[in-house]
Amino acid sequence: MQPVGTQATPATGQQIRLVLADVDGTLVTKDKILTPRAIRAVERLRERGILFAITSGRPPKGMEMLIKPLKIDEPIAGFNGGMMVRPDFSVIEARTLTADVARRVIGIIRDHKADPWVYNGNDWIVSDIKAPHVAREQWTVRFPPKVGVIGEELDQVVKITGVSDDLDLMKRLEHDLQQALGDTASAALSQPYYVDVTNRDANKGGVVMTLERLLGVPASQMVTLGDQPNDVLMFRKSGMSIAMGQASPEVQKQATYVSTSCEEEGFANGIEKYVLGDAN
Repeated sequence: MQPVGTQATPATGQQIRLVLADVDGTLVTKDKILTPRAIRAVERLRERGILFAITSGRPPKGMEMLIKPLKIDEPIAGFNGGMMVRPDFSVIEARTLTADVARRVIGIIRDHKADPWVYNGNDWIVSDIKAPHVAREQWTVRFPPKVGVIGEELDQVVKITGVSDDLDLMKRLEHDLQQALGDTASAALSQPYYVDVTNRDANKGGVVMTLERLLGVPASQMVTLGDQPNDVLMFRKSGMSIAMGQASPEVQKQATYVSTSCEEEGFANGIEKYVLGDAN
């Protein structure tokens, strides 16, 4: 019998005390649906004494709709770890970009003909409410942006997102931001059409280490689940990782296991098979 709060995985015998999941394309479907089976998988984790936490490029408030059905009581990592909050949204800690870095990032995004969005705390600022993906993002996070002049207030920036439907351009933008910023900030694709820039310590690998510090759970006893390039950093830090089936080959090869796609209950399948040990 394992100690309370610890589960030995069936595949490797690793001791698991916490599961950390990405949200979009992992915990929820492409249509942002949290399925009953995903809810039940989280319930079963808790029945085994395993903690459950979420992380996303979304603002913390953009994950509010998940708290009640999943009974989340662990810290929530918004902005890819740029802001850690409690389930009541009181701030545990925040990591911001300097004004100089923020200004430079906005310039690079505009030079690539992409659209910059700025997040000051829970305020989401856009220059044009009719710009691509604004309406869908508002539907996803369930609160509206503020329309303003991008670059005016840069003293409390938690995240900047570059947006374009030119997916090849977005890959170039990710690369060029990483090259230009070096270790002064973190830049990674969170969706094929979004590249997120945050404080250098605000990335999903940093989320794993922050949860280790806040909860006293070793990273080696965590399982992480995700589907995008920005999830690879948490794959590398955690003891075990599960990529969704729709993830790119580059992301999949960084994970310990690959589940089905988010449209085919990839989150629930991954938890059931690789953490809970259900027969398939």
